Amino acid sequence: MPDPRFFQKAVDCLGVDELAKRIGGEVFRGGDRKVSAVAPLAGASSTDVAFLSDKRFLPALADSQAACVILPDFAIEKASADAGVIVSREPQAAWARAASLFHRPLVLDLQSDLADVAEDDTVMLEPGVVLGAGVRIGRGTRIGANTVIGPGVQIGRDCQIGSNVSIGFALIGDRVRLYAGARIGEAGFGAAGSSSGPIDIPQLGRVIIQDGVTIGANTCIDRGAYDDTVIGENSKIDNLVMIGHNCVIGRNVLMAAHTGISGSVTVGDNVMFGGQAGVGDHITIGTGARVAGGAGVLADIPPGETWSGYPAKPLRQSLREAIWLAKQVSGKARS
Repeated sequence: MPDPRFFQKAVDCLGVDELAKRIGGEVFRGGDRKVSAVAPLAGASSTDVAFLSDKRFLPALADSQAACVILPDFAIEKASADAGVIVSREPQAAWARAASLFHRPLVLDLQSDLADVAEDDTVMLEPGVVLGAGVRIGRGTRIGANTVIGPGVQIGRDCQIGSNVSIGFALIGDRVRLYAGARIGEAGFGAAGSSSGPIDIPQLGRVIIQDGVTIGANTCIDRGAYDDTVIGENSKIDNLVMIGHNCVIGRNVLMAAHTGISGSVTVGDNVMFGGQAGVGDHITIGTGARVAGGAGVLADIPPGETWSGYPAKPLRQSLREAIWLAKQVSGKARS
């Protein structure tokens, strides 16, 4: 269930037959079952609706506890006999429509006073700060001018939040520094194909920033699609960095400017990224690894290794290939 501090229920409960009508699917079985939320296939409960669109996840379908699953034709026989089934040619898009039916993000329609949100009078607000309903701010924290803190956000003690920062759907620890213009908790990039064109997939997760983290100016950290985006303790992130939804960044990570991390990446503790490094989605980077500046990571990196180049490879291999290529080019130029 999405965190109620950030999301509200738009519809309490729907029958599977009614849901199918609203999202553009056909009931195969279980039309009288009731559902009240959406969830990923692996984490769905007996009141949730989930979906499958890729054959790689068929094993998870058989084990899912979802009350209802949205499926293409090829997956129907693999679904649990206890689950309701909605058949759709575009199951991810149908699930996205269901998510929009059940869950709505809270909007900034009420502003809180400092006395209602601050732990004590050591909390300082510069001019133009906007605080949403349910915000909580720990003692010794300072919020910069024109910063907007969305509904339900929790900020710990002794934090320094710069000017023109926006924070939403986030839980922030102690001693965190967010420099000017940082964007925390915006919707991650997710779209599903449909017959009418791509549609946005509602982003129902949060951002969790642990103690001692520093985030540079104009850096963007997206909230999770359903699970959380997590930045581990004492990690230091430079200006103009992009971290996509569902990423889990370990402790003591160093990330130089213009680094881009795609969605659902897992980064171990003590990893270092050079400037303009890029990482593809669903990749794991092991503890203590290093990614050279400008590298394009398209495969998992084992712990402790240094990779460089595009596509990124172990450093020695990348250098050997670069030297060999330079010699070939040089030889052809001389001939």
